[in-house]
Amino acid sequence: METIKLVIDGKQVETERGTTLLGAARKAGVDIPTLCHDDRLAPYGACRLCLVEIEKNGRKRLVASCAYLAEDGLTVRTETEKIRKLRRMILELLLAESSTGPLESLAKKYGLEESRFEIERPKCILCGLCVRYCAEVKKKNVTCFIGRGIDKEVVFLSDFSNSECPMCRECLPLCPSGTLYSLYLKGFSGKPETPPKKNI
Repeated sequence: METIKLVIDGKQVETERGTTLLGAARKAGVDIPTLCHDDRLAPYGACRLCLVEIEKNGRKRLVASCAYLAEDGLTVRTETEKIRKLRRMILELLLAESSTGPLESLAKKYGLEESRFEIERPKCILCGLCVRYCAEVKKKNVTCFIGRGIDKEVVFLSDFSNSECPMCRECLPLCPSGTLYSLYLKGFSGKPETPPKKNI
């Protein structure tokens, strides 16, 4: 397979054409945070935490590294001050929805202990991991998005969840906000077991 060369945080990196910037960085040992990415799923770019700065031919811009393909001759910076400020703001907004699991760990990494924004109750952050896993990996489409804009939410389709979910439940540990299990209970009319442990 054809390989390409690029520079990530000053490090010369060689990777296969068709690899995302996130994939190339991880192969080179460069950590880029993300909440909505899973190697088993198609790129989604929902959380925007994986934003990086790319430069080619003197032009710079920010892109979601999980969805942007590596290019020959590209220069990539993953931890500039601008990127850190953007990630802190994104994390602060997400902390207003939930403060558990991976979100809490990333917040500490970027020096955030709490959000300036008020939180009424833990909420889904709409990363789409559960919906995409159910559709792309399990091929069941039991979870889905409904609504638009601020009314958008994840639901379990009860007609199917009663028969499919008790034997599966593989999506539950994927949830970075820790709210999926309560949504599962809401869409499941049977008597569920205790939630599975998170893979953090």
